[in-house]
Amino acid sequence: MSALLLAAADNTIDAPSVSYSALSPILIVLGAAILGVIAEAVLPRRDRFPAQLVISLGGLIAAVVAVGVIHATNVATPSPAGSNLSFAGSLAVDSTGLFIQGTVLALAIMATLLMAERSVDVGSPIVASSAVVVGSADDRRLAQTDRVQTEIFPLMMFAVSGMLIFPIANNLLLMFVALEVLSLPLYLMAGMARRRRLLSQEAAVKYFLLGAFASAFFLYGLALLYGYANSVDLPTILQATRGSTKSDILLYAGLALLLVGLLFKAGIAPFHSWTPDVYQGSPTPVTAFMAACTKVAAFGAIIRVLYVGFNTTAYDWRPIIWAAAIASMVVGAVFGLTQTDVKRILAYSSIAHAGFILVGLLAVDRNGHLGKDGISSVLFYVLTYGFSTLAAFGLLMVVRDSEGEATRLAQWSGLAKKSPAVAITMTVLLMSMAGIPLTSGFTGKFFVFRAAFSDAGPLVVIALISSAIAAFFYLRIVVLMFFADPPENAPTIAIPGWSTSIALTFGVVVTVVLGVFPQPILDLATKAARLTG
Repeated sequence: MSALLLAAADNTIDAPSVSYSALSPILIVLGAAILGVIAEAVLPRRDRFPAQLVISLGGLIAAVVAVGVIHATNVATPSPAGSNLSFAGSLAVDSTGLFIQGTVLALAIMATLLMAERSVDVGSPIVASSAVVVGSADDRRLAQTDRVQTEIFPLMMFAVSGMLIFPIANNLLLMFVALEVLSLPLYLMAGMARRRRLLSQEAAVKYFLLGAFASAFFLYGLALLYGYANSVDLPTILQATRGSTKSDILLYAGLALLLVGLLFKAGIAPFHSWTPDVYQGSPTPVTAFMAACTKVAAFGAIIRVLYVGFNTTAYDWRPIIWAAAIASMVVGAVFGLTQTDVKRILAYSSIAHAGFILVGLLAVDRNGHLGKDGISSVLFYVLTYGFSTLAAFGLLMVVRDSEGEATRLAQWSGLAKKSPAVAITMTVLLMSMAGIPLTSGFTGKFFVFRAAFSDAGPLVVIALISSAIAAFFYLRIVVLMFFADPPENAPTIAIPGWSTSIALTFGVVVTVVLGVFPQPILDLATKAARLTG
């Protein structure tokens, strides 16, 4: 026994280094989420809503400041390669990860402001009590009160914490944990709509079941890659692709299954079937949060997996990304034409945009290697897309009928005669999604297509055709608002509260400014296009 103890004493184990300052944005958001849970347990009901709003906004703003401080520190004192790895290399806090984290946090602040809306409906767009049976006497009574299910705020903060870990995870097992941390709260939040509760709960069940299958694919792919490389660290997998004696079947099958989980989370065809139903049934602020923040985080993870773990096998996975990009653009553009609900139109719009973003991931440099032009164009695109989409969903909250939000396309006829401001604002956002010049959407598409054109010219042509097709259903809404007669039971225009007004104003201003003066953010995205393996 003593010999064993002496042998154990000689084999010292080095503890993994942890850079708490580099992880401070994640720790701040997690701390705010835990504080929100405590507030939910100890505060009286009347004090919970303002307390949760302060905790959530305070935590998100502090996390944004932390990201800015980390970025400024890295710029002032450039660290040697690999020094920004933490937890034994499991997390890589590099420039690309910081850009994605900052984008997610900025969009999460806007989403929080939308969730704080209490003027356009009785109480809030969020249900008064999720546990009450739909259609019961208690459900009808609570729907007419100002009571709000305030647990949605800490749920959102937990989801944001997962979104912050997801794009910087250098370890596939940690990435899977982050995927579940960001997904599980969203499954609950999708079923918390105050109006049309059965549709909302159906959306939550669909999202949960399909999300569970996608997570299983991700986990199975992770297991196969572990069998191939004897590790789930992306840099180690990259080294294995250069000289492993294991069967390549494990490598390619593992990557394919891994991509199923990632493409599902980004809402990319053919793994998009959940998107229209979940977007339509969820509370509109939650839909905005999912459409913007989740997609940004998912593309951050896709960039890291493909560019860090599978850089040397690019010519093997590029056909898969080609096919997914074409499928997304075609499905989003064509099926969007057939929709009669504005939320479903925006859902198919997000599918089409996911395809456009994938085009940027296929960009290569002059030497035929995956270059920083593709990463920088994708970073700029997801930022512009996020702000436009959040503002568009936020605007849906103010157009209402007797049943809640007026999302049927026919109800938007003649809207400009009732509220020119709402019609003009929606037009600006739709023009950005269509890629009309002097909007951020045009700038984003231009740089993504330019980056990919040299090596993926036919795909860019398909993207341009799909973009032209998709422009039709955007313009159809504009034509209805300005040139059609209002219906007999025209919807009313609710005056939004201060929080929604701030979110909408900020979203529209960013959409216009990045279309006219995009260079500062483009320069930032170009400098951020550096990954640490």
